[in-house]
Amino acid sequence: MSESTPITPDPNPSEALDSVVNNPNEQAKASADRSAKTRQLLGMKGAASGETSIWKIRLQLMKPITWIPLIWGVVCGAASSGNYTWTLENVLKVAACMLLAGPLMTGYTQILNDYYDREIDAINEPYRPIPSGAIPLPQVIIQIWVLLIAGYGLAFALDVWSDHEFPTITAIAIIGSFIAYIYSAPPLKLKQNGWLGSYALGASYITLPWSTGHALFGDLNSTIVILTMFYSLAGLGIAIVNDFKSVEGDRQLGLQSLPVMFGITTAAWICVVTIDVFQGFIAAYLVSIHENLYATILILLIIPQITLQDMYFLRDPVKNDVKYQASAQPFLVLGMLVTGLALGHAGI
Repeated sequence: MSESTPITPDPNPSEALDSVVNNPNEQAKASADRSAKTRQLLGMKGAASGETSIWKIRLQLMKPITWIPLIWGVVCGAASSGNYTWTLENVLKVAACMLLAGPLMTGYTQILNDYYDREIDAINEPYRPIPSGAIPLPQVIIQIWVLLIAGYGLAFALDVWSDHEFPTITAIAIIGSFIAYIYSAPPLKLKQNGWLGSYALGASYITLPWSTGHALFGDLNSTIVILTMFYSLAGLGIAIVNDFKSVEGDRQLGLQSLPVMFGITTAAWICVVTIDVFQGFIAAYLVSIHENLYATILILLIIPQITLQDMYFLRDPVKNDVKYQASAQPFLVLGMLVTGLALGHAGI
């Protein structure tokens, strides 16, 4: 057995610690590591690789950052019903509906998409759990089925809880899971077409959770469905933002996303015009039903989105896509709530 080298304690441990604390490079590296790990856990662009905890990997696959718009859509739907009141039962209903829309159905959708996108992710985001080999494919398939079955079960429970004669929420869950499948899986794979794929994604983020929240507390009617489908055209623009991060892989594999079809600059303009114009149309509709105050608030929320589009997105959509979403999307989702409150107030 070879002799081991004795370890000599540092006589000045505080000085050694100070050298790390006061070293800007070390601080920057530690901050970057924390940021990368956070991005990894949330399923964001620019994540780190090397996670070994299977539960963290499963959570990363579900991309928690993508749950937020759908959870918010449930809130907007509850507001548009005009029947929500602050009781313990209603709070629990909304919480269960958020669980359905976010972790279960959106989680199912994200993992399904990653499963069918594993070749393109190997080009664009090789640190993702599936292309990096962090989780075996059979385990991915099991997780997809668990989330889907749990989602259907919770949707039916919410229908029973709400005394629905027709299982509206279950039907919405089935429709949503079907759209998710044809969006990601061949032979249809809607995401291969920039227009169809982006609108399917936009409708999934706005129409489906909004309709679910509305049905939870009121009668879902054709006016709400049509309005939210129209609002989803603004969501189409948000969906296009997500295409810029994968433009190189899309081009190599022949996927016709809008940045591939029209080029980066033109696609960026299509994106921002779609986001702004269709929110403007919704504001005009609110004026037509005499909800002028809500329409004014919505217009005021569109203005900072336009400003941030000019500051970040239009200048470099590939580099600034995440920064733009983080800064501008809060105004868009607040506008959705304003619209929901207006519809509830008007009794639509």
